[in-house]
Amino acid sequence: MPTSRARGTRSKALRLEKGTHALARALGKPHLRVIALDDGAFSRRQRRAPLVAVSMSLPDLVEGIELTWVSVDGTDATARATELLRGSPFLAGARAILVDGIAVAGFNLFDLKALSRDLHRPVISVTSRAPDLLRIRSALRTYFPAEFRRRWGLVRASRLFPVSVGGRPLWASVVGCRREEARALLLRSIGHGRWPEPLRLAHLVGHAVGTTARAPVRPNR
Repeated sequence: MPTSRARGTRSKALRLEKGTHALARALGKPHLRVIALDDGAFSRRQRRAPLVAVSMSLPDLVEGIELTWVSVDGTDATARATELLRGSPFLAGARAILVDGIAVAGFNLFDLKALSRDLHRPVISVTSRAPDLLRIRSALRTYFPAEFRRRWGLVRASRLFPVSVGGRPLWASVVGCRREEARALLLRSIGHGRWPEPLRLAHLVGHAVGTTARAPVRPNR
């Protein structure tokens, strides 16, 4: 009889195979649907920051924009993103979730494995430069000593690989599909420049929402 560890390994392999096949089929279609998540502007004095989801049919059709809020330097990024997208009418058609790095609202970290498992979609994290792990580790140990091991574990679980764009790499991490499919999706999602268009739009919307939320309220004259 297989051990629980063996069953877990087999289950993980089946989920990876299913996610890879679904994404590979979608990559062969003219309109690949994805959802991108990014946070918005905030200050350390605020308790919350916006988290925006942009649903796109590649290359350039925006199908929906949704908003939730996450705590600054908190631990609710994964739960809030999962809640937002589970209630989204756009999740059914999406073949992958894109996130800008694994940190939003300061050091509120995504658990990429949990996000992929709970949404039944591959999750691809992308960043424009390789992170300074020593600096991140030092910051987590200094500011979050009680939660250091859990937060550092999420950082270390994000295994980065390069995606060459215009002679310079982006850095990505993936859960739920293979790197080849993740590379193909990222390259297909890039319009002008070298950044995925869904993430660019999520960033712009998040910045606008966050800036508006921070603006002082002026009395009527």
